[in-house]
Amino acid sequence: MSENELGAFLRARREAVTPTEVGLPSGPRRRTPGLRRSEVATLAGISVEYLTRLEQGRDRHPSAQVLGALADALRLTVEERIHLRRLEKERGADPCCPAAVAPTESVRPTVRAVLDSLEPTPAVLLNRLADVLACTTGYRRIAEPLGILDGERPNLARYVFTDERARAAYPEWDRLADDLVGHLKTESMLDDSHVRGFTDELTVDAGAPFADRIAAAPVLPRRSGLQRITHPGAGPLRLEYETFALPDADPQRLIVYVPADAATSAALDRLTGRRPGGLHVVNG
Repeated sequence: MSENELGAFLRARREAVTPTEVGLPSGPRRRTPGLRRSEVATLAGISVEYLTRLEQGRDRHPSAQVLGALADALRLTVEERIHLRRLEKERGADPCCPAAVAPTESVRPTVRAVLDSLEPTPAVLLNRLADVLACTTGYRRIAEPLGILDGERPNLARYVFTDERARAAYPEWDRLADDLVGHLKTESMLDDSHVRGFTDELTVDAGAPFADRIAAAPVLPRRSGLQRITHPGAGPLRLEYETFALPDADPQRLIVYVPADAATSAALDRLTGRRPGGLHVVNG
């Protein structure tokens, strides 16, 4: 991963904010996507030279006041503000931040009980490397025909980036790929040797589709939304999903899927052997 994640994040957010969003005129001769450095510096009350040093990684220890002012100027969400603070804190080598522990392969009994209670709803538990630690039978009925659970240690990121079946299974492959890399980059410590080793492995195995995303500015992954799947047995599926973080020394995330329309609900009922209407459609 980049040695200047803080600077890359600030620049990416600056280029994503339009002048009109912050009350500035958007002239026809603008060559810079989003805001100019001078505009952000003015909004945040800092010098252009200091913002340049931050973006270039020549200063990696801004004060809390500066971070807050930049967050306001860049219209960051609460989640993005937390991520910004995390980038500064870890780059500052805070002695209170322990070394990253090895990714766990175990599932707490209470978490397993939650999964059991969700049956037959499709749900999967992943660790920070996207290893599949556990899943419901509902998820298994979807994933097994796609090849997601092949091998002794199924890994969703490895499947998406290295298995040719993934692009056929996920019509919106690019969105899923972006989110998986976003989780790898934002849910682990910057000096996490385990994540670094995994990303080095995928850089070699998957090539540019993965390497380019890892090298790009960090983007926060979507934690809810719509996922489309082309299933060999059930046909097109439209699934709404929610991601639930399980904080621990080794963070895990639980992803739960529910049908987004009646056709998907009926298809899931057939896959799981559930009575018709057993899985309720999400209502807007």
